[in-house]
Amino acid sequence: MTDSQMHYLADKVFVHHWPKDSPIWSDSLQQKLDVSINKNSNKKEIIIDYDIIQIENFKFSSLQKIGISVPFFKEECTIIFESQFENVFAHVHIT
Repeated sequence: MTDSQMHYLADKVFVHHWPKDSPIWSDSLQQKLDVSINKNSNKKEIIIDYDIIQIENFKFSSLQKIGISVPFFKEECTIIFESQFENVFAHVHIT
């Protein structure tokens, strides 16, 4: 781990196709994401580096529109961002 990296475990992660006018994902890619991340109730390992966010074995780059949502009366926050991985585009929510 370098000084610029942060490692933690996330309770919930959801990755979906975005923007709507970008190329459609293959069924195999969607299934791989669903099994590994979207529909997997285990905690997910998150590694945040200088210009990449890694969730389990998926590396998200070309990060854009990064935001943090902190709801009232909850002890959690959500990181939301747009990115690219495996030559496709995605919108990611990490809680």
